[in-house]
Amino acid sequence: MENDETSDPGHPFERLQPERVLEAAEALGMVTDGRLLPLNSYENRVWQIGLEDGDPVIAKFYRPGRWSNESILEEHAFTAELAATGLSVVAPLAFENHTLHEHAGFRYALFPRQGGHAPEPADKDTLVRIGRALGRMHAVGRTKAFAHRASISIETLGLGPRDWLLANNWIPMHLESAFRTLTDDLLAHVTNAWARAGDFSRIRLHGDCHPGNILWRDGPHFVDLDDCRSGPAVQDLWMLISGDVHDREQQWGWLLDAYSTFCDFDPRELNLVEALRALRMIHYQGWLAQRWDDPAFPQAFPWFEDERHWETVVGQLREQLSEMQEAAVTWHR
Repeated sequence: MENDETSDPGHPFERLQPERVLEAAEALGMVTDGRLLPLNSYENRVWQIGLEDGDPVIAKFYRPGRWSNESILEEHAFTAELAATGLSVVAPLAFENHTLHEHAGFRYALFPRQGGHAPEPADKDTLVRIGRALGRMHAVGRTKAFAHRASISIETLGLGPRDWLLANNWIPMHLESAFRTLTDDLLAHVTNAWARAGDFSRIRLHGDCHPGNILWRDGPHFVDLDDCRSGPAVQDLWMLISGDVHDREQQWGWLLDAYSTFCDFDPRELNLVEALRALRMIHYQGWLAQRWDDPAFPQAFPWFEDERHWETVVGQLREQLSEMQEAAVTWHR
């Protein structure tokens, strides 16, 4: 692998050509029919591979250098643990009791293909059923701790990405002072929100549970646990809530009433909702900048280097700072 990367100065994923993808499946005994469909993924590379005898499989090729083998295997084990309880999740396929494989210098896993469509989370029945499923997921997540996966923190999701953006001159000069001041203020409010939430439990989570990572097939089906990590339960809940203040309060009630049927919820964690949103906003900008050497990113996000984008970001951060000064949502069982 080192020789490959030395001889090719480009990004490692540029070496992942279609023939390598087919070879990887065939190395595990799959008989492919040559049909390949790249699926929407930027952090990793994901392909649907057609098979001569059977349904297609999904191959995920992990971004080099991001996760250790141990942390990937911990993700696989958590997913299999959830599936064993009857939760609808996509668990990796095992070949001779192994789920993580390597081919041509790339680590990868194969998954069964799963159909479905995006849910309508503002709908009461949808939120109730998602809430029950997440309650079951978190009941499993509480039973043990991750040893190798990342943990949600102000440093890793907020302070680190903010400092990296500033140190690497991503912020246009005329906006740098505003960006620095706004993020300082936001991170101070985030720290205060952490304090108000108290000594909350940190459990194993999906980690990136937005509606795009839920497929609906007679109920919720959870996909892409690539960002599973330790953190507060509310991290898997807040991205499902939308609308104005009244709508959000109503949706929180539906979601948490259903969730608490299977897993206790600490209402103090609601102090973290806008803090987690602020961290996600900062982290997203840092993520894009830190991946800019990957040719897929400039192609998919050409607006990222535009000054108008950063003007929009500063405006959004200012709005989020205002939002964080409002009272947190409340919920009583």
